[in-house]
Amino acid sequence: MITDTIIAQCTPSGSGAIALIRVSGPQVFAILKKCAKLSSHKTIDQVATHTIHHGWITDADKNHLDEVMFLVMHGPKTFTGNHVVEVTTHNNPFIIQNVIERIIACGARPAQNGEFTRQAVENGKLDLIKAEAINELIHANSQQLLKQSLEQLEGSFSQWIAKLEINLLKIIALCEASFEFIEDEIDFSDQMRESLNAIFTDINTVKASFDQQQQLRQGIRIALIGSVNAGKSSLFNTLIGKQRAIVTEIAGTTRDVIEAGMYKDGVYWTLIDTAGLRKTKNVIEQQGIERSKQEAQTADIVLLIVDGSRTTTPEEELIYQELIELYSEKIVLVKNKSDQPQKSTSLFDNALTVSTITCNGIKELELVLQEKIQNKFNQNSCPFLLNKRHFTLLISFEQKLMIVKTMLEGFIEYELVAHHLKDSLETLTELTGKTISEKALDTVFKEFCVGK
Repeated sequence: MITDTIIAQCTPSGSGAIALIRVSGPQVFAILKKCAKLSSHKTIDQVATHTIHHGWITDADKNHLDEVMFLVMHGPKTFTGNHVVEVTTHNNPFIIQNVIERIIACGARPAQNGEFTRQAVENGKLDLIKAEAINELIHANSQQLLKQSLEQLEGSFSQWIAKLEINLLKIIALCEASFEFIEDEIDFSDQMRESLNAIFTDINTVKASFDQQQQLRQGIRIALIGSVNAGKSSLFNTLIGKQRAIVTEIAGTTRDVIEAGMYKDGVYWTLIDTAGLRKTKNVIEQQGIERSKQEAQTADIVLLIVDGSRTTTPEEELIYQELIELYSEKIVLVKNKSDQPQKSTSLFDNALTVSTITCNGIKELELVLQEKIQNKFNQNSCPFLLNKRHFTLLISFEQKLMIVKTMLEGFIEYELVAHHLKDSLETLTELTGKTISEKALDTVFKEFCVGK
């Protein structure tokens, strides 16, 4: 049972016109009566629910701390399911601090991470999956992930889990019926195996999308890889539209990884400029080159760049060949410095040619990147998002069902099978929060911001 009344700022800290402070809990109106003064001369508990009122927050001596608007909402028809008052103040950090401290002095306590959403879960306003979708929604780095988060908030994953739960309950019913009619030699094991296989198929389809979703959550990482003086830093600066990386004629200028992010066509791009690939005795440069190779491994897309104005050395050819063999699916070959006389490079005969001086080929390169990114999103056909908790529980659920599948081979002890099926059901319901522990809830909501 929720007894505390909690308070937190819900809007981000920083410059702006207004800030919103949320107060939620059973004692909201008793607390705010001590410090809320309405211009209508009514007390805050006397006004109608879901109405907005002008007024002031006052200190203990009835001095005005700020002129505010009160949005008054009586539970249970609120986000949290409790009484809620949202206070809109001027966005000055001293004002916000004074208002929050005054309301705390009147009886509220500071909210913990995600505690408003946790109240909603505990009051049955949301299941845990929908609550997690809110956090995904806030942090979505692409239109695709935003769409999936909204669908999940509307119940796409919850409905999928509910379907699994119904199918599993049918298997349990068949198992118990087989036990009841065992003397009559009525056996439903074939139907049970068939239904189990259908569940395994559904789980495998969803599991297949997990690794890709984890990559796309952070936006698309595009690594610029190539030998020294291939023009990686110049291309990096051209793509982000500003001078972020240092560009000189000295080979090996970039000795560490440099990152810059931007939104483009509804997707967050992180561009990574890396150290030039070559043999060197310089310890710092060696570390930079090692990081370049690591970035090639972890990036979603690799721009493999060569200086088209000179012939590559045998050593460079070997490095490029190795990278192409390792990461062919995500590599885009780029021949840079097309404004200068070109040399033939067999590995790059079909590469995109660009110049950061004339900007020749830059638009074409961006179009290729956009197409490659779109293909990545198109491969992710799952209508909902899996986080680590979901994936771990699904694996556990699958493993428990595999035990059941093994038990349905040969002589079947239906009572024991029913026990394992019910254990699997409990794991499944933990996904939606029906059977989750307090400790597990703490872990989930620790990832939320304080004001949510």
